[in-house]
Amino acid sequence: MQRILEPEVMDTQEEALEYDAMDFTEVNNAFAQRAMELAPNIAKVLDAGTGTARIPILICQQRPGWQVVAIDLAQSMLDIGRKNIEQANLTERIQLELVDSKQMPYPDHYFDVVLSNSLIHHLADPLPFLLSVKRVLKPGGAILLRDLLRPPTQTMINQMVEAIGPEYSQHQKQLFHDSLQAAFTLEEIQQLIARSGLEGLSLYQSSERHWTAERHSKVNSLC
Repeated sequence: MQRILEPEVMDTQEEALEYDAMDFTEVNNAFAQRAMELAPNIAKVLDAGTGTARIPILICQQRPGWQVVAIDLAQSMLDIGRKNIEQANLTERIQLELVDSKQMPYPDHYFDVVLSNSLIHHLADPLPFLLSVKRVLKPGGAILLRDLLRPPTQTMINQMVEAIGPEYSQHQKQLFHDSLQAAFTLEEIQQLIARSGLEGLSLYQSSERHWTAERHSKVNSLC
């Protein structure tokens, strides 16, 4: 089926609260664990599309040597993220910024690690984002990108939405439905990565509904 875009920015208070209330614990923990496996214990990290900052919090609780710049284009998400960071006592370690991931203001080769979970399906064209990642990441820096896979049929999308369980509200189910429709196929992501010039990435289907693109760190001197 064809890709159907959803809004790039979820920037209403209702959407931000609904998103933060959804139980992504298992998915977020798996992402955080993989991120820590790819990079050294001391690193300057970018988390693009951080949402309400749940993943940077998980990582910084286990990696005292990581400093994270967490960016998002939705102020409502960042407002909730700031509260989450304060509750976790990590305000000195996680820096939230309202930044467009497609036009990042950071210097070339600034970060040791770039992370992004569930951002790419929000972008009409992810290529500018991938090009920005290449620019701000140190040569040989670690990368972890993960997002939804677009199912081949609308029937499969409907089945996946219904399978998430009755604990989710109708609005939360609709958000998931729209995200699946807006996601990319593995082949589409492979083509985008090739066009970006990002080298050495391993791209694979990491779950029934996710793809992952990653690269281990080859940076010896960090920060």
